[in-house]
Amino acid sequence: MAILHTRTVTYSPAYTIVPTYECFNRCNYCNFRAEPGQSPWMSLSAAQNILRQLQNQKVCEILILSGEVHPHSPKRQEWFERIYDLCELGLAMEFLPHTNVGPLSFAEMQKLKHVNVSMGLMLEQLTPALLNTVHRHAPSKLPEVRLQQLEWAGELQIPFTTGLLLGIGETVDDCWETLAAIAELHQRYHHIQEVILQPHSPGTQQTFDASPFDPHQLPEIIAKAREILPPDITIQIPPNLVKDDQWLLACLEAGARDLGGIGPKDEVNPDYPHVQEQTLRKILQSAGWELVARSPIYPQFDNWLSGELQTVVKQWRKTLATNFILQI
Repeated sequence: MAILHTRTVTYSPAYTIVPTYECFNRCNYCNFRAEPGQSPWMSLSAAQNILRQLQNQKVCEILILSGEVHPHSPKRQEWFERIYDLCELGLAMEFLPHTNVGPLSFAEMQKLKHVNVSMGLMLEQLTPALLNTVHRHAPSKLPEVRLQQLEWAGELQIPFTTGLLLGIGETVDDCWETLAAIAELHQRYHHIQEVILQPHSPGTQQTFDASPFDPHQLPEIIAKAREILPPDITIQIPPNLVKDDQWLLACLEAGARDLGGIGPKDEVNPDYPHVQEQTLRKILQSAGWELVARSPIYPQFDNWLSGELQTVVKQWRKTLATNFILQI
């Protein structure tokens, strides 16, 4: 494990695979979903072609990001098997899969643990008030359902990423309560790698009539989150949603230390192109920060993986080192 300079910021060289955009939830701020039945499912052969093209591009993480199929839908099993097979394919082609596909059953999480090095699910906000507004037509956004995922991830020893969506109608106290819930679960299971603080950013598909979350408020939110969360949880911010370079740097000074997966397209916020690694490096270097690539699993969690997964992770750490890319 490399010893990082204290002014180090990490990111994951990543590519997002979307099995389907169809989703039974209708969150009115969403710019990702398609109506059920209106989004073709990605075939394994199409995914293989994409992954083959990525093999010489220093892409480490394959993020499996999907719309949700209802737990009681007759298509649920087929959907889950497609996700599992995509993860298995990614591993076979020597990438590191990270899955974020909405709430899963305990058995589904248990199975996916064998073909993922880490997983994730945004809590967004735990206040039930949003069930009367932005989550009125989103059954899987029940706070207890989201929290259950984090608890199961801890029980199953799955390295996990979660986060908050800011600016969807919550109060400041709601944010602190959601962060406190994450901190409490982490203190029990020590399994949360990162917490994302994602500002709502209006897009062309949403029906949510609200202003974007002011990114100038982010440093204060980050500083308070740093007080609430245990020190071994990294705070992540998406740089494409913080347009002002100086405020991006202010977020780092406040305690953010990760910029998430950087790839060709932000599937969740398609109207906001990712800031690419070369540009980020210049912005950060101007203020004395070092940008460092990382894998989707932090080293302290390696022993939670099967021997097979540990072998792939170790190979990636060697590859990154050989390419003079430090990683945590």
